[in-house]
Amino acid sequence: MAKAPQFSRELAEVRRRELIDAARASLAARGLGAASVRDVAARAGVSPGLIRHHFGSFGALLAEAYRHVVARIDLGIDAAIAAAGDDADRRLDAFLCASFEPDIVDRDLLAAWLGFWGLVHSDPGAAAVHAETYAAYRRRIETLLAACAAARGAPCDVRAGALGLSAMLDGLWLELCLDPAAFTPAEALAAARDWTAAYMARGGARG
Repeated sequence: MAKAPQFSRELAEVRRRELIDAARASLAARGLGAASVRDVAARAGVSPGLIRHHFGSFGALLAEAYRHVVARIDLGIDAAIAAAGDDADRRLDAFLCASFEPDIVDRDLLAAWLGFWGLVHSDPGAAAVHAETYAAYRRRIETLLAACAAARGAPCDVRAGALGLSAMLDGLWLELCLDPAAFTPAEALAAARDWTAAYMARGGARG
């Protein structure tokens, strides 16, 4: 009997994760306008009432799904950076390479992401998740650029660099997902590398 509470917590976590996965799948398949409590519940194989039980509202579930998708992407990128070792240039390049891996340049991910972006305009919880995760993404880039600048012994406007590089990566990713025939991930990576090298060479926006 003493193990029942722990079992209940584990079951609750399983149910939460199933609902999060189902919400992401629903957004990818149907879009924000057609994603619904009933569709998500059906995909998870649970009753619709469990969504409110575990998350409080459908919007809160979608916001949590947004957070989980970002966390999954971050895990892959962080692993690639860590595997690159301590060299600043290699770590930055590992980040660029990871940004165009097949599990990121993925149409299903794009479809879910478009749903999340739509949600940001209407749901304060999703807007808060977006603000938090985007700020963390930019800080990662700023840290990588700052390390490269320090290794060169040259000043660099890392904030402007992070804004520019994040916008470029987002644009390349979006086009790759929308039309894989437009250019290849290797070409996108080469463009990102060229931009980054040029930015660092001139000392960033201060140059």
